[in-house]
Amino acid sequence: MQIFKVGGAVRDRLLGLPVTDIDWVVVGATADEMLAKGYRPVGADFPVFLHPKTGEEYALARTERKSGRGYGGFTFHASPEVTLEEDLIRRDLTINAIAEDDLQNLTDPYHGQRDLEARILRHVSPAFAEDPLRVLRVARFAARYASLGFTVAPETLELMRQLSESGELQALTAERSWKEISRALMEDQPQVFIQVLRDCGALKVLMPEVDALFGVPQPEAHHPEIDTGLHTLSVLEQSALHEQPLTVRWACLLHDLGKGLTPEEEWPRHIAHEHTGLKLIKAVNERFKAPKDCQELALLVGKYHTHCHRALELKASTLLELLQNFDVYRRPQRFEEFIGACEMDARGRKGLEQRSYPQADYLRGAARAAREVAVQPLLEKGFKGPELGEALKRERLKALKAYKDEASA
Repeated sequence: MQIFKVGGAVRDRLLGLPVTDIDWVVVGATADEMLAKGYRPVGADFPVFLHPKTGEEYALARTERKSGRGYGGFTFHASPEVTLEEDLIRRDLTINAIAEDDLQNLTDPYHGQRDLEARILRHVSPAFAEDPLRVLRVARFAARYASLGFTVAPETLELMRQLSESGELQALTAERSWKEISRALMEDQPQVFIQVLRDCGALKVLMPEVDALFGVPQPEAHHPEIDTGLHTLSVLEQSALHEQPLTVRWACLLHDLGKGLTPEEEWPRHIAHEHTGLKLIKAVNERFKAPKDCQELALLVGKYHTHCHRALELKASTLLELLQNFDVYRRPQRFEEFIGACEMDARGRKGLEQRSYPQADYLRGAARAAREVAVQPLLEKGFKGPELGEALKRERLKALKAYKDEASA
């Protein structure tokens, strides 16, 4: 029995990056031998075991063969005869197909070290094209390592293109897709993930609503970058630079989908795109079964982001309606994330990345003014039920008018 460290732990150590998760492969062992040593089995599809003390995953060396559609369409074969090289060749990228023994001696049959030095994401073998999930994985790695200068090898991008055209991407489950998308959006350069998906034709399959934004112009006075797709990439980039949470990054990706529906004869204006985009945002949310908080924020940002940009011009009654729709009294964090997404939208414009965004603090102040209206005096006056709600609304409107007057003084 031989045990090797494999995959990301080896790759990141060689890149000088922090190593978090460690995966191990066991060569020359049977499942019974692993059980006899106290390893606990997990997973029904192939023999993976948890170390009795560390809890880390140890997988028996295995080969795999395509047997159906999608990510799960594989049969696996694990036996003591499977070599380390045979196990490594089934992996996605050469930089993930390097093994290391306990003395840090490397086994690198597919030249992963060479590709690490050349900053190239390259597939290990033609079997890469058998697994559609790898399109998303490679795009995610491109986003993660873009700052180090990594790019996708042309021949790998071509295989990704073939996969995108094959219909295999439709076989991916919503859960598997969301896992990759959500991880990619949290990388340092999530816009690279979207760009790589577009470069290989996967974006128009997975998110045609986002793909449709490229080539759609916006008024140059407000958007010096003009192209709506490029603007979306810039907004995503800003969301990562400002370390926004996943909810905000997802909303940033989807906020302008309505512009993809504007008839060409109306370009570059996009009247009411906030409302026309809601059905598209809802469709993308449902397609990937995004978590509820991501879904809700994406819809709210899509509907109200222009309200935020015009915050200083809004009437007190419109401000109150906005705050009510966000339920800022019970869910202040969601309103804060909305403001964050809108600020990223404002900064995601060519040459305007550093421009101040006073609307953010103005809306925070408005929310504070409305929240500070006390309920107790109204209860003492005898208000209750629906009448209490209306009285509270009147007092909050009064507070917002006073806030507006003070802010404009």
